[in-house]
Amino acid sequence: MSAILSIQGLTKAYRSGAKVLDDVNLEITEGEIFALLGPNGAGKTTLISIVCGIVNPGGGRVLVGGHDIVRDYRAARALIGLVPQELTTDAFETVWATVSFSRGLFGKPANPAHIEKVLRELSLWEKRDAKIMTLSGGMKRRVLIAKALSHEPRVLFLDEPTAGVDVQLRQEMWQVVRGLRDSGVTVILTTHYIEEAEEMADRVGVIRGGKLVLVEEKAALMRKLGRKELTLTLQEPIPALPPGLAGYDLALSPDGSELTYAFDTKADRPGITRLLEDLSAAGLRLRDLTTRQSSLEEIFVQLVGERA
Repeated sequence: MSAILSIQGLTKAYRSGAKVLDDVNLEITEGEIFALLGPNGAGKTTLISIVCGIVNPGGGRVLVGGHDIVRDYRAARALIGLVPQELTTDAFETVWATVSFSRGLFGKPANPAHIEKVLRELSLWEKRDAKIMTLSGGMKRRVLIAKALSHEPRVLFLDEPTAGVDVQLRQEMWQVVRGLRDSGVTVILTTHYIEEAEEMADRVGVIRGGKLVLVEEKAALMRKLGRKELTLTLQEPIPALPPGLAGYDLALSPDGSELTYAFDTKADRPGITRLLEDLSAAGLRLRDLTTRQSSLEEIFVQLVGERA
């Protein structure tokens, strides 16, 4: 797939000289969901704001669909939809009016069929004549997405799309985002909910201190940097580890009924087979065993910590 967004050597600094973005390079392919993770102040919103034409870059180059965001900003901006974190909507307008008006801002001719399609996909059709001020917070966030999609963009930026919404609505929003991706829209989201990236993203980027420290396919990232834990439930509790098991990275539970073995998924031979053999040789019989993979949140904390 070709790159719909290309960021080359992007920089941004305050007048004080403090760098907000430092030589950011990134390519995002058409039709993917890309999650940008990072702590507060890492540069996520600044990066999005530059691509969307809200903030001027300090240096570097950004292309959207082959259009330079500085030299050919009208064509580049027409390809972008932005859903900000803040619920900024026209409170006294109806849903239909505010979404239709957003389309007109991009010089697009009226297209009631497209507006109806967007509202139906976002479960807003029944609310089309309702004033924004009467809607719930979740519905208002859907209206923001509808406004961003009104001019038929190819790239959609979601800045903390489910901030402040309940778990059920968050699940519904995830379904909406997947549907957008399936329709051919490239989705780029920033989020503090790492499970959101783990659930939806095809690739993950981690930004810290203005530097993009890692970009990786989610599955590959979890394979390379994740750890697994093997929990062994014993048929009979033991007071201490047998001497023959001292060479393993084993933790005995306080009640002596479980052993936990942590191993790196990058290791070619984690030694589980040998461990099971030595357990048997030590006279320990198993009742059950389970494994647990590191979550993306644990990997994120590890990455940020390593580069602190």
